[in-house]
Amino acid sequence: MGRIDLHMHSIYSNDGDFEPEEIVKKCDEAGIGIMAIADHNSCRAVQGAVAEAKKRNMSCIPAIELDCCYKDVDLHVLGYGIDVSDKRYAELEERLAEEERASSAPRLRMMRARGLVIDEEKAYALAHYGYVTGEVIAEVALADERNKDHPMLREYRPGGKRCDNPYVNFYWDWCAKGKELYIPIHFISLEEAVELIRSSGGVPVLAHPGNNIKEREDLLQEVVESGMEGIEVYCSYHNPCQTEYYRKKADLFDLAVTCGSDYHGKTKPSIFLGKLDCGGEEEYIAEGLQRLGLLP
Repeated sequence: MGRIDLHMHSIYSNDGDFEPEEIVKKCDEAGIGIMAIADHNSCRAVQGAVAEAKKRNMSCIPAIELDCCYKDVDLHVLGYGIDVSDKRYAELEERLAEEERASSAPRLRMMRARGLVIDEEKAYALAHYGYVTGEVIAEVALADERNKDHPMLREYRPGGKRCDNPYVNFYWDWCAKGKELYIPIHFISLEEAVELIRSSGGVPVLAHPGNNIKEREDLLQEVVESGMEGIEVYCSYHNPCQTEYYRKKADLFDLAVTCGSDYHGKTKPSIFLGKLDCGGEEEYIAEGLQRLGLLP
């Protein structure tokens, strides 16, 4: 049984670095035989990835990662085995893209108001599809010598407490929901996400719950009862205690166990393909994928 990684991102995510075919090549080189590219609110990578995986005798499951909201908590739901030709996915992607593009200028203004020097030309050059995200701002600001003593960036520099994944950590600390520099994006509801995935023939799976739900049992139960069929137990963000906690919850709620690195590239430089520890459960995970009809 080869390695399994069911959560990674291509250039079709606003924070991914590589073409879908290049991601498949990297997975092959890393010994990953079962994979899925789950881009944020986009399934445009799937066709190319599936074709490249077939050439290499690998399994690539069609997937997407939907941003959604439940009780004012932002969640990510993975949809596996979806019909990527369903026009609703493209419509959702374009609506959110318009909001993301519109949020770029005010996000830059807010950063400048905090005293950060941001080269806007460089920021827009790095931005995917015109989205100047918190991650892009962090990349540009950290590289600019004029910000070398800015206290807002101290923890993201080498030796700082948040230097492992500096760009995305900056986003989570400053730009995510509930943070000081958050700009609202109107994501769909959890119920809408589950309905969209299921009605397009897919399987909804809760992504990295330790990031969003933490260990709130009441919230977890409600989210599971919304229609989850699996849970991402093994991921790059869970500490050993969280992994054990969610592994037990998967059994309690009779959910499939999945694993995903959430590989992006430079946005999350401490995450590598082929390094995710799935607890030796690769065969069990593959059997669960077969029961869900995601593998032959």
